[in-house]
Amino acid sequence: MFESMSNAELEQMYQEVILEASKAPHGKQKFAADITSADAEKSDNAVAHATLSAEHEYCVTAQSHQFNPTCGDEVTVRVELTNGKNGEPIRIEKLMWDGQGCSISQASLSIMYDLVAGKTLDEAMELFRTFHKLMESRGAGLENEEEIESLDDAIVFQGVSRYPMRIKCALLGWEGLKDSAAQALTHINQ
Repeated sequence: MFESMSNAELEQMYQEVILEASKAPHGKQKFAADITSADAEKSDNAVAHATLSAEHEYCVTAQSHQFNPTCGDEVTVRVELTNGKNGEPIRIEKLMWDGQGCSISQASLSIMYDLVAGKTLDEAMELFRTFHKLMESRGAGLENEEEIESLDDAIVFQGVSRYPMRIKCALLGWEGLKDSAAQALTHINQ
């Protein structure tokens, strides 16, 4: 299907997917009235159902606040990982985020949520590396068909990778996922 489309048609389709994902983001929950700092989430304004505590005794939670100073985009990503103590692989049991920013950052967060929610941590980090590779391609995209397919809708950010100032917008939530997962792993390994 894509082979018969012109570059302009592909770019238009990609823009539509990004705009749609940013208008109706998946995984977004309101943590606090003001998210301009990680400390704001600890205020009395925090929404009770989005508190940072594990729903299951076999899970560990963590969060990461990311800020892009070049454009003002920011996000807090919260992750709940299974602890792997039962011999099963560590899995993303729950994922949510709250943030504000441009359509690229918001769409990337929404699509990231769809891709990694419920996956094992190893699968999620492989998707992280593949998305990073796409962003480093400077518009050339990926050559490996399996990598392309693994990104699903996230492949629409190939066009974004041509613009260095926009790459940070697309990667903001992914970096939050990686950092919050690393924090949770630290607690698991203690």
